[in-house]
Amino acid sequence: MNHLTTVWHSLELNRYPKQKNETLRAWDAADEYLLSYLHEQNIQGHCLIINDGFGALSANLHQLSPTVMTDSFLSQQSIIANSQANQLTSPTILPLTEPLEKPRDYFKTIIIKIPKTLALLEAALLKIRPLINSDTLIIAAGMVKYIQASMVECIQQLIGPTKPSLAKKKARLIHITPDQSILTANVKNPYPKELCVELPSGNRKLNLINFANVFGQHKLDIGSRFFLENLASEHEPQQIIDLGCGNGLLAMATYQHHPDSQFTLVDESFSAVASAKAGWSSNKLPEDQARFVVNDCLTSFANNSADYIVCNPPFHQQHTVGDHIAWRMFSQAKQVLQQGGELRIIGNRHLGYHIKLKRLFGNVQMLANNSKFVILQAVKR
Repeated sequence: MNHLTTVWHSLELNRYPKQKNETLRAWDAADEYLLSYLHEQNIQGHCLIINDGFGALSANLHQLSPTVMTDSFLSQQSIIANSQANQLTSPTILPLTEPLEKPRDYFKTIIIKIPKTLALLEAALLKIRPLINSDTLIIAAGMVKYIQASMVECIQQLIGPTKPSLAKKKARLIHITPDQSILTANVKNPYPKELCVELPSGNRKLNLINFANVFGQHKLDIGSRFFLENLASEHEPQQIIDLGCGNGLLAMATYQHHPDSQFTLVDESFSAVASAKAGWSSNKLPEDQARFVVNDCLTSFANNSADYIVCNPPFHQQHTVGDHIAWRMFSQAKQVLQQGGELRIIGNRHLGYHIKLKRLFGNVQMLANNSKFVILQAVKR
């Protein structure tokens, strides 16, 4: 299940974090199609890989000393772990939010694994535009069902003409021809975007700063709006964690109820943590009362170190939908909470989070609900 053999190498690759009885591979048919094509092209020299999910691309191309650009901490850790497991040197890995310097001789090859969102693709393309010359080989790949027409149009507008390949195993390559007239045109980077939201009390507004890979860039989603009405704890928590913080909305709104607390905002997206940090500063909240952490949920957080955790858990990892991330969040939250500490979450009614929380904590209380969402509280006894 975890063995990938290509024309480049034979490797053991795992998805991270590891799960018991894992049924999904750490690569897809688009990775295999792309690696086969690159071998046919006999590519040489330094290459740039954008959005390498679990390291299938960078591990196979390790002899080219690739640079990998990703917005995912989990992808970063997966690439490192899979490199080490195969006795390979880990590639240079850069977060999407950090500057990407031009190598001395440009990148010979730029490889793009189509991300989940158009915004993330756009942000990546804007970053690589100065690194492209007329001889750069640029190739994108993805599963057919995930390649949106708007994504192809974005590539054409920012880089140059595209030509799709035939589909193989429901995967497709997109051949991209650099156009110097397009690459040298002045294009404004729209990220980060700002969004002003009014809190339920009506006498306070928050300015949200949204980098490219943050959910809800144009308006406040209905789930978050509902959660804002139910964030005040009955107690006076000292250590509050916003788990899966996104742009930091929940933490900043919770601060209005508990202005003397210390806050930790954590997410696995570099863009999310950068957004949360920028938002905290933009709203002039006390810098000494918040820390911002890019991490795999609450891994390595001290046990019994928090007394209130708020969470709007995601139900997908990249294109994979499931409840494994929520379960991981809930399990780790129980470990990190002090006795008497509270986990408060929001979820779609149909996801059945109350069952998981009852199994973990031995208790669960529904604080509020509407036709789509439930807000649940679990206390560590």
